[in-house]
This record gives sequence, C-alpha cells and structure tokens, in this order.
Amino acid sequence: MEDSITIVLDSRDLLSGVCGANDGNLRVMEGSLGGRIAARGNEIRLEGADGVSRERFKTAMDHLIAVVRQGDNPSPEYVRALVKDFSAGSPTENGGSPREAPAINDAMIQIPYGFNRVFPRSRNQGLYILGMRACDICFGIGPAGTGKTFLAIAEALRLVLSKKMRKLVLTRPVVEAGESLGFLPGDLAQKINPYLRPLYDAMESLVPYEVIHRMEESRAIEIAPLAYMRGRSLNDCVVILDEAQNTSREQMKMFLTRIGEGARAVITGDITQVDLPRREDSGLLHAVSILSGIQGIQFSFLHTQDVVRHPLIRKIIAAYEEGERQGGNGSASGQNPRDKYGQGYREKKF
Repeated sequence: MEDSITIVLDSRDLLSGVCGANDGNLRVMEGSLGGRIAARGNEIRLEGADGVSRERFKTAMDHLIAVVRQGDNPSPEYVRALVKDFSAGSPTENGGSPREAPAINDAMIQIPYGFNRVFPRSRNQGLYILGMRACDICFGIGPAGTGKTFLAIAEALRLVLSKKMRKLVLTRPVVEAGESLGFLPGDLAQKINPYLRPLYDAMESLVPYEVIHRMEESRAIEIAPLAYMRGRSLNDCVVILDEAQNTSREQMKMFLTRIGEGARAVITGDITQVDLPRREDSGLLHAVSILSGIQGIQFSFLHTQDVVRHPLIRKIIAAYEEGERQGGNGSASGQNPRDKYGQGYREKKF
C-alpha cells in the first residue's frame, strides 16, 4: 500500500523558501503530521504517513508554495498554525476529506509600508481577523499572548494606511495593575502614554517608526483617554479600546455609543485579569452577557491554545487555570471565569 507522496518544485529558490532555514518548516510538519519528510534535489517527499496525513501534507504544501511565490518566507510558526488548522478539520465532514481552515490566507493582513505580511497563527486568530472585517464592532477576548491587541493594531494600520479609514483612535481605561504610580508629569499625551505603550509596541513591530511619526504629525493617530470620550461622535475611523476588562459598565456603554458613520471599533480584553475592585463591575463581562445576540457585533474568543507570544506563556496560563479549578485565589466565587465566559460562549457567525 502506497504510504508516500512527493511534491516536485520548479526552482531552488522555491524549495528553499518552502523548507525554511535548516529545513525547519519540514521538521514542524513532521511533528504535526507524523511520518518522515525529506528534501532531495527539487523534490519534497513524505513517507510513512496515512491517507489523511498525506492529504493534509499536500494541502499545506500548496499553501506554502503560493506564499513563497508571493515573496514571503513562511516561518515555522506559520507552518505550525497551517498544519494545526487542517488537523482541526473533521476527517468525515462532507464525505470524508479534511476541512480546510478558513483563516491562514484569507485573513492575511498586508500593511502598506509594513515590514511583513501578518498571518494568523491559529484558526481562532483567523476568525478574529475575519470578524473585524465583517462587523463594525468586534470584541477580541482571550488570555495574555493570544495576539488580540497585535492583530487589532495590524488590521487598523492596514485600513488607515490604505486610506480606507481616516484615522486610528487608541484608548484604554486608566487603571493600574495592583500598584499606584501617583501623578505623572507632562501634558495629556505624556500622562496617558505609559498606559498606551503596549499599543505603540505593536505598531513599532509592524511599520517603521518614521511611518508612525508621520501619522502622528498628520493626526492620523489620536490618543483619546477613555474618560474624555463622552459627547464625541467618531466617524470614518478605527477605534481600538484595549484592556476593556477594566472598564466599568457605564464606560463600556459610553464607548460603544460613540461609534459614528463609517467607523469600526475593536474592543480587546482578558476577562481573567480584571483590576477593578469588584470583577462583576467589569463592562466587558457585562457586554458579553447582554450583547451577544445583536447582529453586526462579533465576539471572537481566543484560548490558551492560541497563545503565540512565548511557548512558556501557554504553560503559565494553564497552571493558573488549574490552580483556580483547585480552589485557588483566582476568583472570589471559586469558579474558573473561563468556564463561564471563555469556552462556554459560542462565537457569533458572520
């Protein structure tokens, strides 16, 4: 019985881009699909794999070849997400072939003047990006390191730098995580800058600083403290509310009702890291419970398996969740918050 498949490439450059540095991309596919993958000459061959793995290998290779032809060099992280998404498909769906993930290429973000194309690294990240494009208001909810803020910034920069939106508005509640810094010196922008530093970190990793500086000078980027948003109508812009778990119910309602004609809003937050005196006061938790049935509002939930910041982050989050399940100090009620607000919520379709 045939247990191998061979892909023939038409150039050395294409072979090099698909295989990656030191054949790192092939090693990632081996670990995910099983079998043995080797490159000889201009051929890549998978041996010792079953039919489902061979089909996934062929589909993944088609995607990698297309990406390399577009001028990108896919990283092992991209390959891992690609193969993982195919593995998430049902082998018996619609007659037996694995379901292809909708995320990786359809949700690619190409930022004008950007360093590289941005690809989702998991199926949930891909659905998050598609949700931001399909709905005027999108919530990205998940633990630290899942890319919810990074992807929101990337999509916002794409819209603004391609002139599809007039400007990018950045805001977040001024709530400190467990310690007070006291009064900060400087004008309003300087006072709020430490709180918005994570957003600027994301921007600086996506586009050159000169581009950010030009956007600031032309007022294509605006820093807007959440406390000063009342009474405004935000038209033709992308608004990102970060750390939304630390908004009050009144602040969340006020923010959502600022969205004007042609505007997009992305609200990001981690419901396991509420810094308010009482977590039940969180505007994000309240919004999840009352807005999930409204058409045009997207809720995208990212989970521990979507963590891409560092391999150890996933293990740290899992350890804290296990501590909460065993009756630790994670929540006042003793209930794991993600049992109620994470996996238990279905993503809205769009």
